Amino acid sequence: MDTQDARQQLEQMLREIDSASAVLEAEGAGESSELSHLDQHPAETASEVTDAAEQAALLESFADRKAQVVGALARLDDGTYGVCVDCGQPIADARLEVRPEAARCLADQEKAEAAAT
Repeated sequence: MDTQDARQQLEQMLREIDSASAVLEAEGAGESSELSHLDQHPAETASEVTDAAEQAALLESFADRKAQVVGALARLDDGTYGVCVDCGQPIADARLEVRPEAARCLADQEKAEAAAT
């Protein structure tokens, strides 16, 4: 994958992640004040707590994805973009087209995911 195209895609991804995170955080700020109402029905309070937990999980997911994108941009800057961080072999262009933030070749990514479970 052309590094200029990769940089453009990664920077666009970063803007989208930041935008989605900001929207979610703004929604959460409004809802957190709702949780302070003690006169709510317990089921309504439980629903709001569940929504807050889901929102926190989404924000964590966005933060993880942002870290991957920032890492890919750093690899572009230091000249190691497209090289697997585990085995040092080139990452297939087809993989980088689909996942420009990929740090590992497909084989090593599968190993990393299997080890994490």
